[in-house]
Amino acid sequence: MLTQTTTIRNEAFRVVPPSPGLPPMARPACGAAGEAHSLDQAMRLMGAVMSYPRNAEIFGENEPADFIYKVVSGSVRTYKVLSDGRRQIGGFYLPGDIFGLQFGDDYALSAEAIGDTKVLVVKRSAFNALAGRNAAIAQEICAVTGRELRAMQARVLLLVKSAQERVASFLLEMAERAPASDAVELPMSRQDIADYLGLTIETVSRTLTALEAAAAIALPTSRRVMLRNRSALQRMNG
Repeated sequence: MLTQTTTIRNEAFRVVPPSPGLPPMARPACGAAGEAHSLDQAMRLMGAVMSYPRNAEIFGENEPADFIYKVVSGSVRTYKVLSDGRRQIGGFYLPGDIFGLQFGDDYALSAEAIGDTKVLVVKRSAFNALAGRNAAIAQEICAVTGRELRAMQARVLLLVKSAQERVASFLLEMAERAPASDAVELPMSRQDIADYLGLTIETVSRTLTALEAAAAIALPTSRRVMLRNRSALQRMNG
Protein backbone atom coordinates (compact mmCIF):
# COMPACT_ATOMS: atom_id res chain seq x y z
CA MET A 1 0.00 0.00 0.00
CA LEU A 2 1.34 3.46 -0.85
CA THR A 3 2.56 5.64 2.01
CA GLN A 4 0.20 8.45 1.00
CA THR A 5 -2.81 6.15 1.28
CA THR A 6 -1.71 4.93 4.69
CA THR A 7 -1.32 8.52 5.82
CA ILE A 8 -4.90 9.29 4.81
CA ARG A 9 -6.20 6.35 6.79
CA ASN A 10 -4.29 7.24 9.92
CA GLU A 11 -4.98 10.95 10.03
CA ALA A 12 -8.30 12.66 10.65
CA PHE A 13 -9.94 14.43 7.72
CA ARG A 14 -10.77 18.08 8.07
CA VAL A 15 -14.48 17.93 7.33
CA VAL A 16 -16.17 21.14 6.28
CA PRO A 17 -19.60 21.17 7.98
CA PRO A 18 -22.76 21.91 6.03
CA SER A 19 -24.34 25.33 6.21
CA PRO A 20 -25.79 26.03 9.69
CA GLY A 21 -29.07 26.84 7.98
CA LEU A 22 -29.62 23.21 7.03
CA PRO A 23 -32.03 21.57 9.48
CA PRO A 24 -31.44 17.99 10.62
CA MET A 25 -33.39 15.56 8.45
CA ALA A 26 -34.24 11.90 8.47
CA ARG A 27 -32.54 9.95 5.70
CA PRO A 28 -34.82 10.47 2.67
CA ALA A 29 -35.97 7.86 0.20
CA CYS A 30 -34.60 7.92 -3.34
CA GLY A 31 -36.30 10.60 -5.40
CA ALA A 32 -36.99 12.96 -2.49
CA ALA A 33 -36.61 16.67 -3.16
CA GLY A 34 -34.08 18.62 -1.14
CA GLU A 35 -31.42 21.31 -0.91
CA ALA A 36 -29.62 22.44 -4.06
CA HIS A 37 -26.15 21.38 -2.89
CA SER A 38 -24.54 19.04 -5.40
CA LEU A 39 -22.76 15.82 -4.50
CA ASP A 40 -19.72 16.97 -6.46
CA GLN A 41 -19.49 20.21 -4.48
CA ALA A 42 -19.91 18.40 -1.18
CA MET A 43 -17.19 15.88 -2.01
CA ARG A 44 -14.78 18.65 -3.01
CA LEU A 45 -15.41 20.44 0.28
CA MET A 46 -14.96 17.34 2.41
CA GLY A 47 -12.27 15.51 0.50
CA ALA A 48 -8.60 15.56 -0.41
CA VAL A 49 -7.09 14.93 -3.86
CA MET A 50 -4.54 12.11 -3.96
CA SER A 51 -2.24 11.10 -6.82
CA TYR A 52 -1.48 7.50 -7.77
CA PRO A 53 1.04 6.31 -10.37
CA ARG A 54 0.32 3.60 -12.93
CA ASN A 55 -0.79 0.27 -11.39
CA ALA A 56 -0.72 1.65 -7.82
CA GLU A 57 -3.25 0.14 -5.43
CA ILE A 58 -5.87 2.56 -4.11
CA PHE A 59 -7.53 0.07 -1.77
CA GLY A 60 -7.47 -3.67 -1.33
CA GLU A 61 -10.13 -6.35 -1.16
CA ASN A 62 -11.40 -7.00 2.39
CA GLU A 63 -9.89 -3.76 3.72
CA PRO A 64 -12.23 -1.56 5.81
CA ALA A 65 -14.39 0.52 3.45
CA ASP A 66 -13.63 3.79 5.24
CA PHE A 67 -13.44 6.04 2.19
CA ILE A 68 -15.40 6.96 -0.93
CA TYR A 69 -13.53 7.95 -4.10
CA LYS A 70 -14.13 10.04 -7.20
CA VAL A 71 -11.89 10.04 -10.26
CA VAL A 72 -10.51 13.51 -11.01
CA SER A 73 -8.19 12.51 -13.86
CA GLY A 74 -6.89 9.26 -15.25
CA SER A 75 -8.79 5.99 -14.77
CA VAL A 76 -9.27 3.20 -12.26
CA ARG A 77 -10.05 -0.52 -12.45
CA THR A 78 -11.61 -2.63 -9.72
CA TYR A 79 -10.80 -6.33 -9.68
CA LYS A 80 -10.72 -9.59 -7.77
CA VAL A 81 -8.07 -12.31 -8.00
CA LEU A 82 -9.80 -15.68 -8.19
CA SER A 83 -8.66 -18.81 -6.36
CA ASP A 84 -6.96 -20.16 -9.50
CA GLY A 85 -4.95 -16.96 -9.93
CA ARG A 86 -7.07 -15.45 -12.70
CA ARG A 87 -8.05 -11.80 -12.44
CA GLN A 88 -11.66 -10.71 -12.92
CA ILE A 89 -12.10 -6.98 -13.49
CA GLY A 90 -15.31 -5.64 -11.99
CA GLY A 91 -15.40 -2.22 -13.61
CA PHE A 92 -13.58 0.74 -15.11
CA TYR A 93 -13.96 4.25 -13.68
CA LEU A 94 -13.27 7.40 -15.68
CA PRO A 95 -13.10 11.10 -14.69
CA GLY A 96 -16.24 12.08 -12.79
CA ASP A 97 -17.06 8.50 -11.73
CA ILE A 98 -17.53 7.63 -8.04
CA PHE A 99 -16.29 4.28 -6.75
CA GLY A 100 -15.79 2.53 -3.43
CA LEU A 101 -19.48 2.64 -2.45
CA GLN A 102 -20.14 -0.48 -0.36
CA PHE A 103 -23.14 -1.97 1.40
CA GLY A 104 -20.88 -3.84 3.84
CA ASP A 105 -18.01 -2.75 6.07
CA ASP A 106 -15.21 -4.00 3.78
CA TYR A 107 -14.32 -3.50 0.13
CA ALA A 108 -15.50 -6.44 -1.99
CA LEU A 109 -12.89 -5.71 -4.69
CA SER A 110 -9.47 -4.10 -4.98
CA ALA A 111 -8.92 -0.87 -6.91
CA GLU A 112 -5.87 0.22 -8.91
CA ALA A 113 -4.91 3.24 -10.99
CA ILE A 114 -4.66 2.24 -14.66
CA GLY A 115 -2.33 5.12 -15.50
CA ASP A 116 -1.24 8.22 -13.60
CA THR A 117 -4.45 9.08 -11.79
CA LYS A 118 -5.83 11.63 -9.35
CA VAL A 119 -8.78 10.77 -7.12
CA LEU A 120 -10.81 12.74 -4.61
CA VAL A 121 -10.93 10.84 -1.32
CA VAL A 122 -13.77 11.43 1.15
CA LYS A 123 -14.24 9.81 4.54
CA ARG A 124 -17.24 7.48 4.39
CA SER A 125 -18.64 8.50 7.77
CA ALA A 126 -18.72 12.18 6.75
CA PHE A 127 -20.22 11.23 3.38
CA ASN A 128 -23.03 9.24 5.02
CA ALA A 129 -23.70 11.91 7.66
CA LEU A 130 -24.10 14.59 5.00
CA ALA A 131 -26.46 12.36 3.00
CA GLY A 132 -28.60 12.03 6.13
CA ARG A 133 -28.92 15.81 6.40
CA ASN A 134 -29.30 16.78 2.75
CA ALA A 135 -32.07 15.27 0.66
CA ALA A 136 -30.67 16.44 -2.68
CA ILE A 137 -27.30 14.81 -2.03
CA ALA A 138 -28.99 11.64 -0.81
CA GLN A 139 -30.94 11.59 -4.07
CA GLU A 140 -27.71 11.89 -6.09
CA ILE A 141 -26.17 9.03 -4.09
CA CYS A 142 -29.24 6.92 -4.85
CA ALA A 143 -28.73 7.65 -8.55
CA VAL A 144 -25.04 6.67 -8.40
CA THR A 145 -25.88 3.46 -6.55
CA GLY A 146 -28.61 2.69 -9.07
CA ARG A 147 -26.15 3.06 -11.96
CA GLU A 148 -23.73 0.68 -10.21
CA LEU A 149 -26.46 -1.92 -9.75
CA ARG A 150 -27.53 -1.63 -13.39
CA ALA A 151 -23.91 -2.03 -14.50
CA MET A 152 -23.58 -5.18 -12.39
CA GLN A 153 -26.77 -6.62 -13.89
CA ALA A 154 -25.53 -5.83 -17.41
CA ARG A 155 -22.25 -7.61 -16.68
CA VAL A 156 -24.06 -10.77 -15.57
CA LEU A 157 -25.92 -10.81 -18.88
CA LEU A 158 -22.77 -9.93 -20.82
CA LEU A 159 -20.87 -13.00 -19.65
CA VAL A 160 -23.31 -15.39 -21.34
CA LYS A 161 -22.88 -13.74 -24.76
CA SER A 162 -20.49 -14.68 -27.57
CA ALA A 163 -17.04 -13.09 -27.81
CA GLN A 164 -18.17 -10.80 -30.63
CA GLU A 165 -21.24 -9.70 -28.67
CA ARG A 166 -19.12 -9.00 -25.57
CA VAL A 167 -16.58 -6.89 -27.43
CA ALA A 168 -19.27 -4.97 -29.33
CA SER A 169 -21.12 -4.32 -26.07
CA PHE A 170 -17.92 -3.09 -24.41
CA LEU A 171 -17.15 -0.65 -27.24
CA LEU A 172 -20.69 0.74 -27.15
CA GLU A 173 -20.49 1.10 -23.37
CA MET A 174 -17.21 3.04 -23.60
CA ALA A 175 -18.63 5.21 -26.38
CA GLU A 176 -21.62 6.13 -24.21
CA ARG A 177 -19.29 7.23 -21.42
CA ALA A 178 -17.08 9.34 -23.71
CA PRO A 179 -17.75 12.83 -25.09
CA ALA A 180 -20.07 12.78 -28.11
CA SER A 181 -17.74 11.44 -30.77
CA ASP A 182 -17.14 8.35 -32.84
CA ALA A 183 -13.58 8.22 -31.48
CA VAL A 184 -13.22 6.16 -28.27
CA GLU A 185 -10.00 6.44 -26.26
CA LEU A 186 -9.36 3.30 -24.23
CA PRO A 187 -7.13 3.93 -21.19
CA MET A 188 -7.04 0.22 -20.40
CA SER A 189 -4.90 -2.48 -22.03
CA ARG A 190 -6.15 -5.39 -24.13
CA GLN A 191 -5.45 -7.62 -21.12
CA ASP A 192 -7.68 -5.42 -18.98
CA ILE A 193 -10.45 -5.68 -21.56
CA ALA A 194 -10.04 -9.46 -21.68
CA ASP A 195 -10.23 -9.75 -17.89
CA TYR A 196 -13.32 -7.55 -17.85
CA LEU A 197 -15.12 -9.54 -20.55
CA GLY A 198 -14.06 -12.98 -19.33
CA LEU A 199 -12.09 -13.68 -22.53
CA THR A 200 -8.46 -14.31 -23.42
CA ILE A 201 -6.36 -11.48 -24.78
CA GLU A 202 -5.97 -13.42 -28.05
CA THR A 203 -9.76 -13.63 -28.43
CA VAL A 204 -10.15 -9.90 -27.79
CA SER A 205 -7.47 -9.07 -30.38
CA ARG A 206 -8.96 -11.43 -32.99
CA THR A 207 -12.45 -10.04 -32.40
CA LEU A 208 -11.33 -6.43 -32.76
CA THR A 209 -9.53 -7.34 -36.00
CA ALA A 210 -12.68 -9.05 -37.27
CA LEU A 211 -14.80 -5.99 -36.41
CA GLU A 212 -12.33 -3.81 -38.29
CA ALA A 213 -12.46 -6.13 -41.32
CA ALA A 214 -16.27 -5.89 -41.23
CA ALA A 215 -15.98 -2.07 -41.33
CA ALA A 216 -17.76 -1.74 -37.97
CA ILE A 217 -14.72 -0.06 -36.39
CA ALA A 218 -11.30 1.31 -37.28
CA LEU A 219 -8.19 0.89 -35.10
CA PRO A 220 -5.81 3.83 -35.67
CA THR A 221 -3.86 2.73 -32.56
CA SER A 222 -4.21 -0.01 -29.93
CA ARG A 223 -5.87 2.47 -27.53
CA ARG A 224 -8.01 4.42 -30.02
CA VAL A 225 -11.13 2.97 -31.65
CA MET A 226 -13.21 4.71 -34.30
CA LEU A 227 -16.83 3.57 -34.42
CA ARG A 228 -17.59 3.43 -38.15
CA ASN A 229 -20.94 1.64 -37.94
CA ARG A 230 -22.75 1.89 -34.60
CA SER A 231 -25.84 0.18 -36.01
CA ALA A 232 -23.78 -2.89 -36.88
CA LEU A 233 -22.28 -2.95 -33.39
CA GLN A 234 -25.74 -2.64 -31.85
CA ARG A 235 -26.97 -5.57 -33.92
CA MET A 236 -23.96 -7.63 -32.82
CA ASN A 237 -24.68 -6.67 -29.21
CA GLY A 238 -28.01 -8.49 -29.45
